[in-house]
Amino acid sequence: MLKQWLIVTMLVGTLGAGMACAQEKDALAEAKAGKLAVGVCGTCHGPQGISQLPKYPRLAGQNAGYLAAQLKAFRAQTRGDADAMGFMWGMAAGLDDPTIDALAAYYAAQKPLPGPGGDAAQIARGAEIFQKGIESAGVPACSSCHGPYGEGMGEFPRLSGQHAQYLLKQLAAFQSNMRNVAVMHGVASGLKLQEMEAVAAFLQSR
Repeated sequence: MLKQWLIVTMLVGTLGAGMACAQEKDALAEAKAGKLAVGVCGTCHGPQGISQLPKYPRLAGQNAGYLAAQLKAFRAQTRGDADAMGFMWGMAAGLDDPTIDALAAYYAAQKPLPGPGGDAAQIARGAEIFQKGIESAGVPACSSCHGPYGEGMGEFPRLSGQHAQYLLKQLAAFQSNMRNVAVMHGVASGLKLQEMEAVAAFLQSR
């Protein structure tokens, strides 16, 4: 009986030590991510993920799973748009998985803000395309994956409040297959420039 009790006690102690070690690693990753987000990533994306320069995407409130997947794609050099190759491949190269997950969680927890408005007629047209698609061009409703106002759903990213210039750049990358995402290539290929501009204006205003 004593022997069994000793074995159970040892097992409990080992499990407890393992959990404490894991919690310590998580805390270290969170602290490292916070410093990275403010001191390094914040240079382009803003300390709380609300970039002021339209070249760089806003990250505040973004889906954590999506952010982690993109950082891992940058690290693996499999996301191929121009800015990824020019900036993010190098920035993500030294990030380990715990740091990536902690960075993603940091930005997901930040409060997003709406972007600037624009031409009311253009925004209304963009809302119509985003929420209903363009049947004649084979373009599905963007809202079916990204939510009715671009707030993001599940694995699909948040788009509301994003810089229109950045959104247009990404749509062009999907059109050319520089960003090789089959679904988005099909969607972007069916959109004319004026339609993409309208959708981008709508999303920026949210």
